[in-house]
Order: sequence, then C-alpha cells, then structure tokens
Amino acid sequence: MLEDVKRFDMQRPPMRQHLLPLAWLLAAGTLIPHKNKLTKVNMEGIQPPYLLLCNHNAFMDFSVATRALFPHRANYVVAIDGFIRREWLLRLIGCICKRKFTRDITLIRQLKRVVDRGDIPVLYPEARYSLCGTTAVLPESLGKLCKLLKVPVVTLICHGHHVNAPFWNLAQRKVKPTEAEMTCLFTREQLEKATVAEVNAAIEAAFRYDDFAWQKQKGIRTPYAKRAEGLEKVLYQCPHCRTEFRMRTEGTRLFCDSCGRVWQMTELGELQAEEGETIFAHIPDWYEWERANVRAEVAAGTYGFSCQARVDALPNAKGYIDLGMASFTHDMTGFTVEGAYKGESYRVHIPAASQYSVHIEYEYLGKFGDCVDLNTDRDTLYCYPKDCLFAVTKMALATEELYQHYERLRKASLGESDRREALA
Repeated sequence: MLEDVKRFDMQRPPMRQHLLPLAWLLAAGTLIPHKNKLTKVNMEGIQPPYLLLCNHNAFMDFSVATRALFPHRANYVVAIDGFIRREWLLRLIGCICKRKFTRDITLIRQLKRVVDRGDIPVLYPEARYSLCGTTAVLPESLGKLCKLLKVPVVTLICHGHHVNAPFWNLAQRKVKPTEAEMTCLFTREQLEKATVAEVNAAIEAAFRYDDFAWQKQKGIRTPYAKRAEGLEKVLYQCPHCRTEFRMRTEGTRLFCDSCGRVWQMTELGELQAEEGETIFAHIPDWYEWERANVRAEVAAGTYGFSCQARVDALPNAKGYIDLGMASFTHDMTGFTVEGAYKGESYRVHIPAASQYSVHIEYEYLGKFGDCVDLNTDRDTLYCYPKDCLFAVTKMALATEELYQHYERLRKASLGESDRREALA
C-alpha cells in the first residue's frame, strides 16, 4: 500500500533546539493567565543531560515543560501528525518524530544522540492526552530506556490542565492556579544501582494523578455553561441500565437515552443524579467501571466490534491521503483494516498481544468524527467508524485489556514450562 509514497525520514538526527527565548516567551504568555505554580523537588545540582518524563493532559503541558527547562535545550518526542505541513519548524525547535505505540529502535538512537551532546530528551510516555484526567498506561520498557541512557531521571507532573481543557471538550475553563511538580527520581548514581523493576515502580508512583480529585481538593470551580458537553465520549455506558453508546450531553447535563437517567456535572467536576442514586459521582470511577466491564468481555472471549470506516493514511508530514472506505474490525485477535486503494487490495493487522495501548481522537480536526489511529513502522491509519453505534473509548480500553490478557497467558505459559522442566 502506498509503495510509491515517500515515508517520513525517521533516521534524520534531531537538531539542537533553536528559538529558545521565543519559545520561553510564548510559554510564559500561555501560563501567566493560569498563574501556574512550579515546584522543584530533589533538583538541586541536577544539570543536563537528564531524561524528562511528563504527564499529558493538554497542550499547555508543553508550555510548563518549556518554562521548567529554561534556559537549557531540549528535544521533544512528538507524534507524526504534529509535523503536518510544518516539519521544518518542528525540526528547527528540536522535535523528534514518533509513530505512537510502536516498538521503535530508531527513537532510542535519537534519544541517545540527545543525551550524548548534553541536552534533555523530553518524553510524554502516556503517548496521548488523558481521557479523564487520570494516568494512562505507561510502557513497560521505560525502566530499560532509563538504564540505557544512564542519565538522571526527572518527572514533570502537571495538575489542572485536564479540568481546564479536557480532551473531550477543549474549550478553556480558565482554571487557576494550575500546578506542576518537577522531581528528580534518580540521580545518575542512584539509577546505576536500581533495577529495571525499581525504576518502573518509581515512575509509576510518580505518575499517579487525578485531575478531578485535585480540582475538588483545591475547591476550584468551573462555571462554564457547557462543561458536560463531550463527556459522553468517555462515559459511553449507563451504570443503571448498562446500555452502551446511548449517552448524550447538553450544557451541564449528561443523559442516558435508553433509561432516561440524567446527571448534572457540578462546577467542582462531580456528577449528581437528578433522581435516585448517584452511583458514580467521581468521573474516573465511572470510567474504571467501564474498563472492568470490558475486561470481563475479554476474559470471556466475547469482545468484538466490526463496521465500515473511512480511512486516511499519514505516511509523511505532507498531509493525509484518503484511502476511502474499508472494513474495520477490533476483536480478540487485534485490529484489522481491509480495503482497496487505486484498485489494489490491502490488509493491515495489528495483533492484540503486540499493542499495549492505542491512540484515539474525539471529533478529530472537526472533519469526520471520532477515530482510532493505528500505527505500523511505516504508516499511520486514521479510521473513522461510520453508520454504527460505537465508542472509540471502549476500543482504547479493550486494547489495553487485551494486551494484559495475553500477557497473563504468556507468563502463565512460561511458568508452566519452567515447572515442567523442574519436574523433568
């Protein structure tokens, strides 16, 4: 597929960051209205190079990182769609291109180049905006990467960015003050002594955050009149009648069109049932309940979804290529896209056991609705389901639960193999 189209040059070494004073001024202009508070922990004496790991809730995350790192140079890992029609600019400011949720040896080489010349590689290891202001899945390879780079490991965790402009409704709520903590988890010497498991455990602990809990704790109100709109993208299943894909929102209210239940989203980011019991007042609790339901489907072997979808390809930074309609399936085996382009058939299959998470978009670019973007080493496919009831959030949850399901089976099989060898 698209064999005659030139792919993005992932091998090209990243440039050192230019326009640093301008970047800092732009970041300051973004953060001043939100009265952002930055706290540094264990950062005394920590100088570049070091690895910076940031959580990801909104575009404002980049502004906080720019402020936190100034005056030092950094190279940010950015998804390929960020480079569209502005590759020259992103390369100039030191960005490194990545296709999400792929195993990428080239990226490791690029990060090593950055630290070898004394600069700071910046990773957003969740690899997508948080869907409800809580931690997304982190790759198991993080600890190995840290050990390989052999530089201090620093985290930057922001609070308030999700409740200010949630992924499901990007309108600004003018939240202030927002907060961030920049913490050195491991010095070079501490990292050398730590195991990969210990590094992963420390990173996972640092990345435990909950923006809605933070909002309630701080007593920050968001009086925005349409604050609930878009929330049905995340909360796609009714906890009363358990019907999927029949939720909708209007203004500050969330509705189930199947059983008629209605919830109000308060200015403190909580949900209140207008009648009867409020099963989930905390939005992340509802989201995790949906995850548990998906996990049960996966365990029973019954998870599956299939439809027709519009497919756009992004082989390089020049822009999207319309591949037309295709068959789109997500089931116990993984994702499969089958279609034809310019008279030639194609099939893309991503096994469930190889993909620990997936990137999704809500109302992507305001064009064709919600989509799932699937990545191989050479291509990125944006798949927009059509003429069916669906939730890309459920597909994201299922991707994560399928991966864990097959990991458990793999580890159980290895354990059984070791037991048999011991008995032999």
